Amino acid sequence: MKQTLQRSIGTLGGASIMIGVMIGSGIFRTPASIAQELSSPAIILLFWLGGGMLCLFGALTYAELATMYPQSGGVYVFLYKGLGPCVAFVFGWSYVLITQPLALSAISVVFAEHFNRLLRIEIDTRIPTCAVIVGLTAWNATGIERGTHLAVILTSAEVLALAAIVAAALILMKGDASHFVGGAAPKPLLAALAPVFAAILWTYDGWSDAAAVAEEVSEPQKRLPRIFLLGTAGITALYVAVNAAYIWLVPLTEMRGTDTVAPLVMERLVGPAAATVVTIMILVSTLGATHSSIIIGSRVTFAQARDGLLFRFLAHVHAKYRTPTITLWAQAALACLATWTLGRFEDLISGFVFAIWIFYGLAAAAVIVLRIRQPAVPRPYHCWGYPIVPLLFIAAAATMTVLAIHDSPRTTVPALAILLAGIPAYYLWQALANPPADPPPPEQPHARY
Repeated sequence: MKQTLQRSIGTLGGASIMIGVMIGSGIFRTPASIAQELSSPAIILLFWLGGGMLCLFGALTYAELATMYPQSGGVYVFLYKGLGPCVAFVFGWSYVLITQPLALSAISVVFAEHFNRLLRIEIDTRIPTCAVIVGLTAWNATGIERGTHLAVILTSAEVLALAAIVAAALILMKGDASHFVGGAAPKPLLAALAPVFAAILWTYDGWSDAAAVAEEVSEPQKRLPRIFLLGTAGITALYVAVNAAYIWLVPLTEMRGTDTVAPLVMERLVGPAAATVVTIMILVSTLGATHSSIIIGSRVTFAQARDGLLFRFLAHVHAKYRTPTITLWAQAALACLATWTLGRFEDLISGFVFAIWIFYGLAAAAVIVLRIRQPAVPRPYHCWGYPIVPLLFIAAAATMTVLAIHDSPRTTVPALAILLAGIPAYYLWQALANPPADPPPPEQPHARY
């Protein structure tokens, strides 16, 4: 009998999980790294706006696919339905070994750094990183309702923290308009494209994740488009506003000398004591992102295992809690392994963005393939701007891939090799394992959030 998950996530819970992933370490960490690449505040803000628009195009595309197939797995399901089990297997292969462990580790590393800063200690950051991953995994293993409760609380705190920075900057008026005047560029614009987009798209990442828990969303055909579109557009506006506040308060030349810009910003606003407040904000934000990422990542691996494209024991659902407990703990183990073998934030996010955006583009192509091959399948939501919007998104994903390989072959080529190794691994798996089973029937219990 097929293992299925319970539909108990409503609009607020789904949006909280999605936004909880999006607002994490990136918005506090990446502005400083972007300042090291670019010298024009106007161009920086345009990059942030462009990154948000790109993700919005992806959200418009994925909303159609998610309402067609409201199952656990998100991108994995889209690839399976549109491009076949081989492509879906390769995605799952790279997701399990590269993208999800790197993403989860990268978020938690920033939590650990600020944990040390708050307590003024020098513990190896890998220890608190793994501790928070294990602790939140244990929490989420005991039920999606508990996980959704915590997601609502942490995401609300994340949004309020960023909104408070913007509001304080507007009310206290301690910025300087001269900070928006550009200076000498640290490097040519073309050379800066790959690292800047990697940082920005890492910060926006999570826009696609509502689809991963679609099987647990009540009334998914109605709720998922709202979660996708409103969440992505709202975060774009918030990120542009926050970065404008950062630049107004801290010049780019000063930003380049720090790892995290938010403590400097709050120090300008309310004095030295604010550094502690901001550190707490970052701890809450990264805790929320880690928590949501644990929920999302486990559902992708669970879906692949349930289809017979990974070890079937990974599709086990706890009899009492109705959660994929084995997948949750396997994910935690791999994330801790990534933490101990890499550990540096920039290495973690560059590997993640490179690998995941290849599949984001392929999943968007699935909407075109399915329109052609299966025109009669019900589509509760139709992608706005089709086919231009999906094509622009696919082109941007392909460009990101090429730029990443050109900019950092030492990081991307090994990741690409692991990804491509998934193709022979798929055929070996097919020869040794049982064939994939049919997808599970839908369930429709009432929403709790």
